[in-house]
Amino acid sequence: MNPMISLPELDRRQTRTAVEAVFEKYRIYKTITFEIRETSLTASYEARMHGPTNVTSDPTAGAAIYNVDTPAARRAYCERVEAIVARLSEREQLLIRERYLKQDDVFDYKVYSHLFDPPISKDTYVKIRSKAFYKLALAFADSSMIRLDELAPAKKRARRTDMSCSSL
Repeated sequence: MNPMISLPELDRRQTRTAVEAVFEKYRIYKTITFEIRETSLTASYEARMHGPTNVTSDPTAGAAIYNVDTPAARRAYCERVEAIVARLSEREQLLIRERYLKQDDVFDYKVYSHLFDPPISKDTYVKIRSKAFYKLALAFADSSMIRLDELAPAKKRARRTDMSCSSL
């Protein structure tokens, strides 16, 4: 017995904003180099007039953990985004990769008139992008990269908050 699974209705503008934010973070992680933290090994010679705090600090270990964990987390984030985009259809993948994952200065008209073979119209481009963003929003929400409850249409969100307030 298979219950019908209904897909959520999402606000297009908010979905586009959230998905583009994920892609912006992806491009930043791919283009901005990681700065390694270094610790100061020179002892401080100033007098400290406080009692013992019984807290052990290890700045070297903290810097080492940061220098290992942060690049690994950035790499994992980029790999997750690439894996999710790889699940899209061929046309959707082309659109997303060329427009959002490669460079900042690529515009929509360049993609639909120069990169698609044969070139497609703006309306077809918008349809492909809308479908891709809907799929990506669901996949990113499944990976905890965005929250679906923030992407619901304004009417449904208002109704949910009214219902939750009235039950108080």
